[in-house]
Amino acid sequence: MAVFVISDLHLSTLSSTDKSMEVFGRRWDGYMTRLKNNWEHLVGENDTVIIPGDISWALSLGEAKSDLTFIDSLPGKKILGKGNHDFWWSTMKKHKAFFAECGIKTISFLFNNAHRVEDFVIAGTRGWFVDEGASGVPDEVDFEKVARRECMRLEISLKEARELSLESGCEIICFMHFPPVWNGSVVTPLIDLLTEYGVKRVYYGHIHGNYTVPRSFTHEGIEMSLVSADYLDFTPRFIEKRR
Repeated sequence: MAVFVISDLHLSTLSSTDKSMEVFGRRWDGYMTRLKNNWEHLVGENDTVIIPGDISWALSLGEAKSDLTFIDSLPGKKILGKGNHDFWWSTMKKHKAFFAECGIKTISFLFNNAHRVEDFVIAGTRGWFVDEGASGVPDEVDFEKVARRECMRLEISLKEARELSLESGCEIICFMHFPPVWNGSVVTPLIDLLTEYGVKRVYYGHIHGNYTVPRSFTHEGIEMSLVSADYLDFTPRFIEKRR
């Protein structure tokens, strides 16, 4: 009963909305097949895989059905977090109703909540860009407002995680889509919250095409690990117990 993580699947299995990532370089060649084969080789039915964002290119929940059904068909339980490209994401009430209608049974969500999974307590949020001038931030977006909202969501998650950790004695590990620290920039309020709640490990995605960065680095005593699918060569990463 192991726990794995892999982010940024960027699925596009619906033929009418095809947006294959293979146009982004040889690293992505045959990525769907490679992901499926690697996942089925490593992950058992009683295992859990955390997927922190950029799951599907779909623009609506209905369009995402094909991709979510694909994920549901893979071994293990899955916990999904939201990424900046997950435009299909809706309310938890709508997700649950849609899953019941479609017969999707192995997927749950990390959104304003926390989960006890084996020897861990899972917390997290989407996060936000570390650099206000970064490419991909629309001019009309209130950068500080979104950052404050993500801090609020992370704190909601961490409060629940702390209760679960106190009950179980399990380590809290955190999953974000955006890295809270990157290229010299830091989202300080997020780091402050992680420190306050005793989080020592963060897994993040979002970063693509950079395959020479360290597997992990440490910032203020917190280990940050990149788990984007292309960085992991489309192989879910095992999360080891440390205490």
